[in-house]
Amino acid sequence: MSDVVSIELLLDPETEARVRADWQSLATAGMSSLGAYRSETNRPHLTLLVRPNLDPVAFGDALTQLPVPVTLAEPTVFAHGDRGVLAWKVEPSPALLHLHRTVHAAVPAGEDAPHTAPGDWTPHITLARRLKLSALPDALALLGPAHVGAGVSLRRWDAASATVTDLH
Repeated sequence: MSDVVSIELLLDPETEARVRADWQSLATAGMSSLGAYRSETNRPHLTLLVRPNLDPVAFGDALTQLPVPVTLAEPTVFAHGDRGVLAWKVEPSPALLHLHRTVHAAVPAGEDAPHTAPGDWTPHITLARRLKLSALPDALALLGPAHVGAGVSLRRWDAASATVTDLH
C-alpha cells in the first residue's frame, strides 16, 4: 500500500514539540529519523485508518470527541530483518479506542491496512523508519521520557497526491 489515504490524529503543540525533539535527537546522532523529511506535510501524528482509497467522508461524530488524551507510554520497535520502525507506543485508553472505532464507523467497509482495523490496531507515533536494530540501544537512550498530551484535530493524508486536508 504505497498510494494510500489515511486519517490521522494530530497532537497538541507541546506533544508535537516533544516528538519533534526525539526526531531531532535521532537525526543529530546520524540515525534514521522522520525529522529528515522536510515536507510541510510531515508532522507527528497517530494514524487511525489507512486504506488504498477512501472517498471524502464527514467525521462529525469523531470530531466531537476531541481533544482526546494521548499518552506516549514507551518506545516500541516493529522489526523487519536487521532494521525496524522505532515508535512511541501510545496507550490505548478507552477514549482513544472509542475515537478509533468512531472513525471506522464513519466509513464504508473497505480494505484496512494491517494493524489499523478495530481490534487489530497498534496505536503508535513513528520516530524512525529503517533504523538499524544494532543501533537500537543508542537510539533508545536519546529519547525523552514518557509523556501525556492530547490529540486535538484530524486530517486526511492522500499519499498519491502528497496532500493533507484538515477535517473540521
